[in-house]
Amino acid sequence: MPDQDSHRFSPARVAVVQFNPQVGVENLKANSEAVYERLQQAVAGGANLIVLPELATTGYTFESREEAYAHAEPVPSGATVTGWAEFAAAHDVYIVGCLPELDGVELFDTAVLVGPEGYIGKYRKTHLWNEEKLFFSPGDLGYPVFHTRIGRIGLLVCWDIWFPETARIVAQQGADIICIPTGWVWTPPPLYDDSGTCMAAYLTMTAAHVNNVFIATADRIGTERTSGFMGNSLIAGTNGWPIDRIAGPDEDTILYADIDITASRGAPIWNQFNDLHRDRRTDLYDQLLGYRGGQALPR
Repeated sequence: MPDQDSHRFSPARVAVVQFNPQVGVENLKANSEAVYERLQQAVAGGANLIVLPELATTGYTFESREEAYAHAEPVPSGATVTGWAEFAAAHDVYIVGCLPELDGVELFDTAVLVGPEGYIGKYRKTHLWNEEKLFFSPGDLGYPVFHTRIGRIGLLVCWDIWFPETARIVAQQGADIICIPTGWVWTPPPLYDDSGTCMAAYLTMTAAHVNNVFIATADRIGTERTSGFMGNSLIAGTNGWPIDRIAGPDEDTILYADIDITASRGAPIWNQFNDLHRDRRTDLYDQLLGYRGGQALPR
């Protein structure tokens, strides 16, 4: 008779990369080399899911639309995504990256997912921060969740985490983990609390907690033209608390977490009477909050 207490384990070793890319076409080669150096480090560290910061190969603070176009590439046919896909296939890993996407004459701030099987899919940032609105169009692909061999992966980008609807919609579509490339810029002070933690990190932990889903955020550090960046990359567990630690504000590092990626599917059941999904009042509000770009999927 099968052991009713046996645990079926779906392992993933997640890595989030935190470093300091710089904008400018003269920096594209150095940024790309820095990314590949850190991808190699993450693979050597045993990771099979690696998350890079927002616009990791291009930098962030564009001065003009002309400069933004000069940094952009088509997805997935451009050199950056093609290279990431080749690396992922060669090392049997999944990579979440982010770059300026050129589609016709439109630019999007786009997160992509590649894996051993090649290019898997993309998400276009739906909430644009500050001067991003001068260069990028708001995302028009909704909130896709990608089914992979290691689990179901959702994508968001940076400012999206301030909007609780985003993580809720992705989680309701069955995501086991949400990967978020970020470029958290300095916000109104205080930038950090006494522990050195910024508000964005708390929002990440809150989203993980209230949705009972793993969230991996990869931020950048340093300053770039008029922007300063917060650091504080982290991997939050389904209970919301960081696994291991939160990266320092100025730390060039890679954080790792060993997780049972599909454990999120049972995490919403807290006790005999409370189940996150069962307790939602879908008689008062739609299960997907009015979103029509996908279907709810039990976790």
